[in-house]
Amino acid sequence: MGIKAFDRDDWRWLNEPRTWSDQDGLTITSDPDTDFWHTTHYGYVRDSGHVLGVPLTGDFTIVASFTADYAAQYDQAGIALWIDGKNWIKAGVELVDDEFQVSTVVTRDLSDWSVVPGGPVRRATISAVREGDAVTVRYGMGDAEPTTMLRLAYFPPDVEALVGVMAAAPTGPGFTARFDRVQITTA
Repeated sequence: MGIKAFDRDDWRWLNEPRTWSDQDGLTITSDPDTDFWHTTHYGYVRDSGHVLGVPLTGDFTIVASFTADYAAQYDQAGIALWIDGKNWIKAGVELVDDEFQVSTVVTRDLSDWSVVPGGPVRRATISAVREGDAVTVRYGMGDAEPTTMLRLAYFPPDVEALVGVMAAAPTGPGFTARFDRVQITTA
């Protein structure tokens, strides 16, 4: 049996942070020097970010709503779909050059990154829907549901993925993210 949260008891950690709580949703305080990235532009490989997820095969939908105390360059929180170190997607809100960006990183051996301005962020909702060999990522800011499409990406079909929420602090001392809603459904 795994960790019980959001009406499930099969959650498990990829890189458990030193500080987290499952009281009143989920609170993650990311450890410093944590990130997910593979090679492109920066030349390094990092798989040290935190993911609390459930193992799923086949089609699924994840929707997560969260707030965070972003403070340092690249502080990030959102959702993650993790197959292995060479196949994963993360999407959420990231602090880049003192501006909030809604971002997605898709990795198939090498990472690529796309962002759109997020404006002042108090709360965000991110969703990902896996259908066959594709994942569609959407977002909504504030209390808006995730209706704005952010990314459509290839994702290997019929392979188990760890599907859940993530946080990372690549350059800063760590920060706290609070997830008050996480819903996962399977087809």
